[in-house]
Amino acid sequence: MRVFPRAGRRTRIAVLALLGCVPGLAAALVVVLCAPGADHSVAVHLAAPAPASPEGRFRAPRPPIVPRSVWLDATVRRTQPPPRYDDKVVAVFVHHTDSPNGYSCAQVPEIIRRLYSGQTGDRAWDDIGYNFLVDRCGTIYEGRAGGTERAVVGAHTQGFNHRTAGIAALGTFTAGVPVPRAMADSIAAVAAWKLGLADVDPRTSARLVSSNGRSRYRLGTVVALPAVAAHQDGYRTNCPGAALIDRLPEIREAAARLQGRAPQAPPPTAARPTASTAPAPTASPPGTAPGTAVAIPPGTATAPPSGPAAVTPSGGAAVSEGPAASGGPVGTPAPTAPGALRKAPPLPGPLEAPRKP
Repeated sequence: MRVFPRAGRRTRIAVLALLGCVPGLAAALVVVLCAPGADHSVAVHLAAPAPASPEGRFRAPRPPIVPRSVWLDATVRRTQPPPRYDDKVVAVFVHHTDSPNGYSCAQVPEIIRRLYSGQTGDRAWDDIGYNFLVDRCGTIYEGRAGGTERAVVGAHTQGFNHRTAGIAALGTFTAGVPVPRAMADSIAAVAAWKLGLADVDPRTSARLVSSNGRSRYRLGTVVALPAVAAHQDGYRTNCPGAALIDRLPEIREAAARLQGRAPQAPPPTAARPTASTAPAPTASPPGTAPGTAVAIPPGTATAPPSGPAAVTPSGGAAVSEGPAASGGPVGTPAPTAPGALRKAPPLPGPLEAPRKP
């Protein structure tokens, strides 16, 4: 069937331009694709890398993202403070929502509404914690308010919400659970795009400062974490599940390919080192392994993460970082046993009514 019967080339271009200029129409088209009983995967062409810019920066194209207005309506919307921003995003944390996997993609807006209600209600957060959510069909949804292009401070990884973005896979991906290809490809697409804006290679590590002692690292510790990290890299939790963690090397390489970077052999797996408190460095030494705390000579200037809840490593003063102010983690409180891991409690699933605050 011809979409534009008897229409000339100029007419077709004009109609397509009109659709591109009206985000609401584009969002509606995405929702139509996810009609009940007909789940369609969203194609993300990982084999088509973006060319490097003349400045030598590697940037990936922005993937299609469904705006939050599609899932957030007046029945659940809460009054919230203005978004907070950092200067850039240098790492992304991958999560799973620990909710049922047997959903149709047409149900996803309702699932996200329930997640939002649980986090802003029972947990008293100011907004949904994740910056992006990805369903099993590969559809990407805008999560936290503030603009997908900007470095919005999220509430997804306690202690490491600054200069990072949280990407949540809708479902539970413990050991043995298949991770849909469309979902993995879309996670790679979001990571490639967001990290490319700061010229960050998804396969490298990022230098982050722990802003909360309830993370894996003491307050003020500077640690090199993967640019595409698992939630458990920064917080004591099993999130995003063993199955999704096993896919992260592939996701990092796919994201790098989308940025137009040359492929490389995967690095050898190293045991997680023990973190130590130290003055904040200006940069990680070459070859610093992810998860390693690094130090510099005394008196060297540092650049702490920006934002009202940022902790200046040289200040020595702990800043309160409650769930509403900085975003508590999507997971359980840290266990009392050092290094112990504990599974996060399930968030409201697609068939579970959100509890009242």
